[in-house]
Amino acid sequence: MQILILNGSPRKKGNTEQIVTRIAEDVTKDGDEVELFRLADLDIHPCIGCGHCEKAGICIFKDDMQVLYEKIAEADRIILASPIYFYGLTAQAKICVDRCQALWSRKYILKKSISSKPGRKGYLISVAATRGERVFEGAILTARYGLDAMDVRYSGELLFPGVDGKGTIKNEPDYPAAVHTFIQLLLES
Repeated sequence: MQILILNGSPRKKGNTEQIVTRIAEDVTKDGDEVELFRLADLDIHPCIGCGHCEKAGICIFKDDMQVLYEKIAEADRIILASPIYFYGLTAQAKICVDRCQALWSRKYILKKSISSKPGRKGYLISVAATRGERVFEGAILTARYGLDAMDVRYSGELLFPGVDGKGTIKNEPDYPAAVHTFIQLLLES
């Protein structure tokens, strides 16, 4: 199985990165392939709404998103990971989702396939500093539609509210069990 992880956290070695790194390590032990991209390290231009993708199914910008488009098409599972910034995804995660407008156009306007692989699934991993009742709602909604544009079925999330300090995810009592359960969900057919 090919798993693509898009880490939208700008913080190196932060909670989001620690979660996705642990998942990648555990999943590769079972022989699955994982590609992990730290979006903050990539050169991704913001969507300018020019409409080119509505006619051609491709984006006019030739940047690092071109590599991600290929990886998205090849993946059996896609994980979008982002801490919560003002009740939504980080700018790094959102710019990636916005650039999936080209995939959305290809899928819905031009009626072309994104991938030939059946049964593809997508997930959200997120950490929030607060425990607000609705703290993840904006991120979940954006992830659902972004993953739909990537032509994967939204299939769940791994959410940790009230985790703020760098590296404090490891102090969460339910962290190991939650990650284990998420991996089982991720690898289900």
